[in-house]
Amino acid sequence: MQPLVIFGIGSPIAIDFEETCRRLGIDIAAAIKNMDGPSHVSSDVPVVDSASIPGHLLNLGVVLPMFTPAHRKTASEESSRLGFSRRGTLIDPTSAVAKSATFGSGVFVNAGCTIGGAASLHDFVFINRGASIAHHCVIEAFASLGPAAVLAGAVRIGRGAVVGAGAVILPGIEIGANAVVGAGAVVTRSVLPACVVVGNPARVVSESNAGYNGLSVSTA
Repeated sequence: MQPLVIFGIGSPIAIDFEETCRRLGIDIAAAIKNMDGPSHVSSDVPVVDSASIPGHLLNLGVVLPMFTPAHRKTASEESSRLGFSRRGTLIDPTSAVAKSATFGSGVFVNAGCTIGGAASLHDFVFINRGASIAHHCVIEAFASLGPAAVLAGAVRIGRGAVVGAGAVILPGIEIGANAVVGAGAVVTRSVLPACVVVGNPARVVSESNAGYNGLSVSTA
């Protein structure tokens, strides 16, 4: 497989991208440092400042190790401005993935996940460790699922929405764009865009949320 570039290594989750690459046998050509602060990759990964990217790296695919949807979108736009045009999709080999599932570009599926039949993951979706996505689910661009989140059949997750760790979404439910489902919530009815729900059964605690970590992803 062709080497990849990890773009944006200020997030601790970057180390999981590195580990997935290793399990897949993909070399990491470089890790791009685009902000001040610590770099969350191993010492054997070459770190390159975003102000001095060698031209040969621009021909490689990039992956974006950020859980927050808006941060991922910003990094995608920044990498494009710097000359990257290819987006890598990483699906950890320890995950069980249905043959009929489909994936956009820039998707990350961490270790130990299950992706059911005819599920559709759009561009830049982030699925964290041990999540379970049932048949016919649709996860729109830039949405994120936390560890061990469970989506029952035919659930739809809107653009830029976040489902927290251990949350359970019942069959046929729709989670609106930029909505946030709190960790451990059990969602029994659909959630409008920009709402925050928590608890079992999930209840609305905010109807005007700006998005996960106070940042939204444009739906235009």
